[in-house]
Amino acid sequence: MKENVQIEKAEAPMLFPFDPDQFWLRVRLIIREEIINAERANPALPVYETPGLTYKPLYKIGEVCQLFQVTKPTIYDWIKHGKLSPYKIRSRVYFLWNDIQQLLQPKKDGQVAR
Repeated sequence: MKENVQIEKAEAPMLFPFDPDQFWLRVRLIIREEIINAERANPALPVYETPGLTYKPLYKIGEVCQLFQVTKPTIYDWIKHGKLSPYKIRSRVYFLWNDIQQLLQPKKDGQVAR
């Protein structure tokens, strides 16, 4: 025997003088304003000029080889001639994004490569 019980939606009492719809509208407006202010205070990361290169602070030697489509001995040669600076972290060798970006930039007249 089941009883026909109707459960009514219980509303939480509002303890402030606002219509609930008006309250939520104001809350959304305040949140929107805060997000806009936060974006102005912290602008998005700069757009990097090199197409296809996403920002990553450190690159492994294999990733640099793949990016430039060269072999590891070529990268070691670039290190030897000062075109790239390796950074060793524990037992791995990494390269800075800024150094890779400089290699990708076209050389201006009279400018000597590193």
